[in-house]
Amino acid sequence: MRKSFLGSMVFLMSALLGSVFSGLAFAQTADYPNKPIKIVVTFPPGGSSDAIIRILSTRLNDKLGQPLVIDNRPGAGGNIGLSVVAKAAPDGYVLGVGAAGGLTANVSLYPQMPFDVAKDFQPITMLAAIPFVLVGHPSVPADNIQQLIAYAKSQAGKVSIGHGGNGTAMHLSTALFTQMADLKLIEVPYRGSGPAAMDTLSGQIQLSITDLAAALPHIKAGKLKAFAVTSPKRLSNLPDVPTLAESGLTGYDSTGWFGLVAPAGTPASIIQKLNTEFTAALNDEGIKSQMRQSGMEPVATTTEGLDAYIKSETQKWGRVIRQANIKLN
Repeated sequence: MRKSFLGSMVFLMSALLGSVFSGLAFAQTADYPNKPIKIVVTFPPGGSSDAIIRILSTRLNDKLGQPLVIDNRPGAGGNIGLSVVAKAAPDGYVLGVGAAGGLTANVSLYPQMPFDVAKDFQPITMLAAIPFVLVGHPSVPADNIQQLIAYAKSQAGKVSIGHGGNGTAMHLSTALFTQMADLKLIEVPYRGSGPAAMDTLSGQIQLSITDLAAALPHIKAGKLKAFAVTSPKRLSNLPDVPTLAESGLTGYDSTGWFGLVAPAGTPASIIQKLNTEFTAALNDEGIKSQMRQSGMEPVATTTEGLDAYIKSETQKWGRVIRQANIKLN
């Protein structure tokens, strides 16, 4: 009888404690947010990831009732900034904007990682896709991808191609291109897409894979040849430029992207609220227009959609990196 009574008391106390903790959790999230939200951006100021948050904040500051505050933490291919997010309190007040490198490729590029993407982050939504374009100096004797591949093979080991830096999505796009086209090119890493485009413009290098924002003005002015885009579909800004996939490299698909993540353990109600507000902003026609003018394609997803994409991209780029034997310290 006594054991039965004690068991009942334990059950009741557990139930009461559960109700108390549930009530506390609800109280914590019901008024979320009640202070500014820090967005850790894993790149230096002035880049696309900065621009995304600044554009979105024109709507979200009002919708959330609190400002989004950018905290730039560049370095180590995104590992430095994402480490800050991984270690932050899971309360929705520190979020991170990660890119393809930090969220998918770095685990295959670096011998040691300061976090585990699958265990340390909760995906919220994709934010944007950043299409790349393969461009060349006007002196390159080719007018399409097949001619370019033939020329590069005839000059094996002599044709130079630049990209936005070791370990970046542009670097991986370059590796995938050389693998699928079976080319031997001189790869030249730069600190960003802008310098790579400028050296292609001046003829210091013959080719580069760069983002649309850096290359588009020069393509329009006829100062750079646009051979193909790396995305699976043609771009509205360059409707006459084919994709690499339709130019003979069937299955080629490489697009830079940014996703929003929170520390693991962030309450589901907060994640859902953030997903709802961010995706609504990304679907706003005015915001879409601003992002496209900056060379970005807005992409809104479910949390599950971003999680699945991170996993599939991690596997894909792991294979490319191993085949290219790319290693970073």
